[in-house]
Amino acid sequence: MRARRLTRTLTCFAVLSLTAAGCGLGGGSDDSDATAGACKVDKANVGSGKLTGDVTGRITFQTTNLKKDFGDFFNGVIKAFEEAHPDASVKWIDDPGDNTFTQRTVADAQACTLPDVLNLNAETATSLTKAGYLLNLGVKDPDSAKPFVPAFWKSSTFKDASGTSAHTVFPWYTGGILLTYNTDLLKKAGVDPAKPPTTLFGLFADYEKIAKSAKGKYYATMANPIWRIPADFDQMNIRTLSADGKSAVFADDPRTTQWVAWMAKLYKEGAMPKDSLSSSNDPSTLYSQGKVAYGSTNPSFVRFVKQNSPSIYDRTGVGQQPYDRLGHVTAAPQYIGVASTSKHASTALAFGEFLTNAENQTAWCKDPNVVIFPTTTTSLNDPFFQNTAGSDPFSEARKLVAEQLKTTTAYQTNLSPAVQNAIVSQVQLAMQGKKSPEQAVKDAQEKADELLKQAG
Repeated sequence: MRARRLTRTLTCFAVLSLTAAGCGLGGGSDDSDATAGACKVDKANVGSGKLTGDVTGRITFQTTNLKKDFGDFFNGVIKAFEEAHPDASVKWIDDPGDNTFTQRTVADAQACTLPDVLNLNAETATSLTKAGYLLNLGVKDPDSAKPFVPAFWKSSTFKDASGTSAHTVFPWYTGGILLTYNTDLLKKAGVDPAKPPTTLFGLFADYEKIAKSAKGKYYATMANPIWRIPADFDQMNIRTLSADGKSAVFADDPRTTQWVAWMAKLYKEGAMPKDSLSSSNDPSTLYSQGKVAYGSTNPSFVRFVKQNSPSIYDRTGVGQQPYDRLGHVTAAPQYIGVASTSKHASTALAFGEFLTNAENQTAWCKDPNVVIFPTTTTSLNDPFFQNTAGSDPFSEARKLVAEQLKTTTAYQTNLSPAVQNAIVSQVQLAMQGKKSPEQAVKDAQEKADELLKQAG
């Protein structure tokens, strides 16, 4: 239920002024006796100390599946940057962002052909940081943290080869998470829409009330646990993996077994459609038909309902996803990294900062055809995110998510598809009554561990 591919094209464009964050950075020394992987690089790119000098030279900027829908916007950002720095130029390329993205990007890095500035997800950023292919942004420009939400910046780190956390990325745009629900269906079940639960088990208790009230005429939510693992564990502050990420530890927390027991109970009692246990469908269709009480946790879902099912939209409410034991939400942002193999690292760093500054983030996130959120403090305080139009659910959702992003972190657990599927399949067996919750959790951890060991 996380944010999917951004769609549609910007209908307007504004040229934005260059802020001081992108000025005064330079290329460092001309010595190429340092390396990143097997690539010879300027030692200033990988050594200590801030980059100094002029912003000059041609760099390549790579996004992930954005050019078709947002060509006007990014071409405008590039034009504004080039006008501010006449001796610099930016070539924009767009990667399709398919399931081989990480593998291909790492291969490019190893071949010393990594783009200078690139749009990354957490998995790819992890691999590139460990191999030393990204600039340590906090070192190369200590002021680069200033625009970003402090908690977001602090948590946007990845470990280098020595296991030390490094700021090798700028947090860029992100989605959000919230409860969306049919207020009529909740009221029928005796659930107060104005008082969302503060824990996930409290939410599960509300699901149970709906199952008892609906008696199969409608449902609380979808069954497939793939939407909830490891997101629910993170929110409950259950550690899914060990600190080094090399082993699974979720079975060590008794609340994991309680969570699986709840899922099995809810499935048995009819809180979820039986045929949705292995379905990859989210609640969009059934919610729009009034057959599911809770919709997707993605705020863009609210706009989907508004556009496709006005009658259900009139009955839609939004509320805070339970903070549970974590005490705040987590987000999975897209990132901007700067290659340590760049021959014009100062220019690349300047452009990365310009692209992610408050002005550019606010301008993009205001576009009516996209539901994304910025990661800078100034952007989140913009009236666009703070003002709501009456009781309009979409406006309320935007304000709610903007507020929670002020304290959010990027500490989401990243599982490979294989490890996630291994855990999910065991939970599904428990939900079908084929295993006890205790056995399912035990077996899930063993299978996850085996896959993690294979991956090294």
